[in-house]
Amino acid sequence: MAQIQQQMARVNLLIAIFIFFAAANSWACLAQNNDPIAWAKRVETGTEVITTLQFYFHDILSGQNPTAMRIAEAPQTNNSSTFFGMLTMIDDPLTMGPDPTSKVVGRARGMYGSAGQADFGLIMVLNYGFTDGIYDGSSFSLLSINRAMESVREMSIVGGTGLFRFARGYAIAQTYKLDAMTGDAVVGYNVTIATYI
Repeated sequence: MAQIQQQMARVNLLIAIFIFFAAANSWACLAQNNDPIAWAKRVETGTEVITTLQFYFHDILSGQNPTAMRIAEAPQTNNSSTFFGMLTMIDDPLTMGPDPTSKVVGRARGMYGSAGQADFGLIMVLNYGFTDGIYDGSSFSLLSINRAMESVREMSIVGGTGLFRFARGYAIAQTYKLDAMTGDAVVGYNVTIATYI
């Protein structure tokens, strides 16, 4: 009988330890999800700071309040299969998650234009300005061709302000959602930026 009680006590102890570690892991995940800067991480390497950002870009051309609108085009643009010569100005929200109601962490402002005659390539001239946490008031500039029809594409970062002064790096963009009828798109961005300390 005493041996059975000892075994039951050991089992109860193991169950208690398991519950403790499961609860601790849940609290750690909860704390991580409530981290106000969960979308960005900074690592100092001694002479540089490497910042990685993950956010979603919402390019809305339709509805009552579009965030992107065509501002210019060439006479032949509408006859081109790639809309060559089209120029669009944007003021797109950047969010933590893909849902439009997700926390806004900044805005992308600037323009993109169709720069390919034979293939669909957008020349991107954009400033990504942030409004969240320590990144509030900091921005980076992107100047690159965006081969928007490819599932994953890489674009270059050429400068920045605030925490991103003298920025250099790259952005990996992947379309999360695209409405073929309206052109509305949600694009996930993974960005790596190197700056000097």
